Amino acid sequence: MAILLCFFLVTLVTLVSSIFLRKINVAKYNLPPSPPSLPIIGNLHHISRLPHRFYHKLSIKYGPVILLRLGFVPVVVVSSSEAAEAVLKTHDLECCNRPKTLGTGRLSYGFTDITFSPYGEYWREMRKLAVIELFSLKKVQSYRYIREEEVDLVVKKVSESALKQSPVDLSKTFFSLTAAITCRVALGQNFHDSGFVIDQDRIEELVTESTTALGSFTFSDFFPGGPGRFLDCLFRTQKRINKVSEELDAFYQHVIDDHLKPSGRKILDAPGDIVALMLDMIDKNYYFKLSVDNIKAVLMNIFLAGVDTGAITMIWAMTELVRNPKAMKRVQENIRATLGVKRERITEEDVGKVDYLKHVIKETFRLHPPVPFLVPRETMSHIKIQGYDIPPKTQIHINAWTIGRDPKRWTDPEDFIPERFENSSVDFRGQHFDLLPFGSGRRICPAMSLAIATVELGLMKLLYYFDWSMPNGMKGEDIDMEEIGTLTVVKKLPLQLVPLQRY
Repeated sequence: MAILLCFFLVTLVTLVSSIFLRKINVAKYNLPPSPPSLPIIGNLHHISRLPHRFYHKLSIKYGPVILLRLGFVPVVVVSSSEAAEAVLKTHDLECCNRPKTLGTGRLSYGFTDITFSPYGEYWREMRKLAVIELFSLKKVQSYRYIREEEVDLVVKKVSESALKQSPVDLSKTFFSLTAAITCRVALGQNFHDSGFVIDQDRIEELVTESTTALGSFTFSDFFPGGPGRFLDCLFRTQKRINKVSEELDAFYQHVIDDHLKPSGRKILDAPGDIVALMLDMIDKNYYFKLSVDNIKAVLMNIFLAGVDTGAITMIWAMTELVRNPKAMKRVQENIRATLGVKRERITEEDVGKVDYLKHVIKETFRLHPPVPFLVPRETMSHIKIQGYDIPPKTQIHINAWTIGRDPKRWTDPEDFIPERFENSSVDFRGQHFDLLPFGSGRRICPAMSLAIATVELGLMKLLYYFDWSMPNGMKGEDIDMEEIGTLTVVKKLPLQLVPLQRY
């Protein structure tokens, strides 16, 4: 009873303070419009299973810049390319910080990674390491043979299903492909070895659980201080985060231990893998000091993003193509006419020759960005967005999903039309704010080139060697398009298609 009374008093004091400060802010600032809120919880009741869709509806009603109060945390949701440009370009530096949540702090080893670390000297040095050492164009190209070998293995497995005319679970296939490439490139570990530390079926589950933990909120995130911690303890909301964090940590430690063994360099798959590079930086006293936990934090970024986002993009691309036979026919004709018939070997050099495939990937990013809400930013000083005042310490969530469906920017925005990019300069590399799958500005994803290389090669080979149809006489319009996820969003039901060997 005493505990409940203390909690009530703390909550009451916090509430009174919040109301008082809100009145000051309303009088001082021209704040963005807000939907109705409730005492204490603010707009928390508006959070749905798929926030990007619900906030899309709010943007239609209230405009492209909306202020929400999630508990005691002010959040601005941005849903237009003009407002996104103001955040990511005009005020990039002022909006360069990251909000701290329980999940991101736990999985990033106290915000010592690249994605979630706060803006400052440490982040600048880690960003420099990523751009110069880990994901430079030269380094990405050095892993080309790994991508080609792993995609060839997928083609071989799909050929076996084509002989039997049996359906292929492309969702599982793509997750296995991106996991295999990421494990070799980042960890120097062969995903297919019988002694691999994590069961192959567990990889996809672990990635899903991890991204869920990163994208979920705890009471402490909304109600900082005693009330939030009390509720987290009462409802044990940290249990899932701690469990997945401990499993990932054991995985990273196993990988690092393998590298540190005297025989490790002889048995590892890729001597130039990212773990090896970072361990060498510790040995050679790189221009700033790295610890083992720093390495694990970066591994979290690479492992989760590398496996998840690439697989999601390929799943949605094949889903949209099989639902749109004209686009499927055109992309396959373009690939086959460009590369010629019965090519035994296709390499990454061929990707640059196939224009329509690049349009397909852009259109997939537009309709199905793997991260519908870009990783949140936090203002470090007062700024204005489209005439509205945004105070310091305000979280900014950019709804890339809504921006990709803006009827002011896109003709027939709900339709899958790759041709819209034929005479368009719009690209996804951060310079055009109509298409933002990797973000933009200082916080743009540094591993973008690595991710795109896998997606392009994987789709190109599967579309070249096989024709694809729905199982059991189903039609494209019968495909269930329901989504699932938190930080990343994927097709809920696995995509199963029947391959027919073409070459």
